[in-house]
Amino acid sequence: MELIYTGVGKKVYRDGDRLVKSFDQSYSKANILNEALNQARVEETSLNIPKILGVQVIEGNWSLTWEYIEGETLEALMQKHPEKTDEYLEFFVDLQVQMSKEKVPLLGHLRDKMHAKISASSFPATVRYDLHVRLDGLPRHTKLCHGDFQPSNIIITPDGTPYIIDWAHATQGNGSADAARTYLLFKLHKQDEIAEKYLKLFCAKTDTAIQYVQRILPIVAASQSVKKKPEEAEFLAQWVNVCDWQ
Repeated sequence: MELIYTGVGKKVYRDGDRLVKSFDQSYSKANILNEALNQARVEETSLNIPKILGVQVIEGNWSLTWEYIEGETLEALMQKHPEKTDEYLEFFVDLQVQMSKEKVPLLGHLRDKMHAKISASSFPATVRYDLHVRLDGLPRHTKLCHGDFQPSNIIITPDGTPYIIDWAHATQGNGSADAARTYLLFKLHKQDEIAEKYLKLFCAKTDTAIQYVQRILPIVAASQSVKKKPEEAEFLAQWVNVCDWQ
């Protein structure tokens, strides 16, 4: 097998027409099996998603196996062809809008996941309370939410077909909350100009007020903070405290 990616606590290998993700002991079996279950459930939608082929223990580590999709990530294409940024962003948002129209009723709810992450964050009780109240005030939707929708998780095949990968954080819930996370990820990657273009485009295509998505950003920033990445801490704290609490 050929090692093609190393992340925190996991490695991804290519084995012919298969992709194998191997997790170390820092990952709980429950989370790994939940990722496999999420993947199997979203496969039943009309979206192009690599099929999961197996769940197994390899050399003592839990591993997931998918079909390998030949192509380049949308992130790589955007870096290679900066003159096409607007075109790629439109393609990206159209795909997200298409995704949000899907229903996967057996997935967990975004609201529940967000409440748990707010509770697990290190912000003061007063801030956590306000975030919980703000989250409860959001409309209750059941749209398919990816949870990490960014160009690096879109593979474009040679014939132009987009495949969405990495469904570990998939839930059903408010599509604008998923968009708020995408916006925040662009900001965390220091892609401020793309972040603003993305938000305007998403809101225009979904007839959503920009202020509505902005009101969700503190919730998303708090949930991101539980990853406890030191380089993100100050930035996320600013976003959590950016609004006037009501």
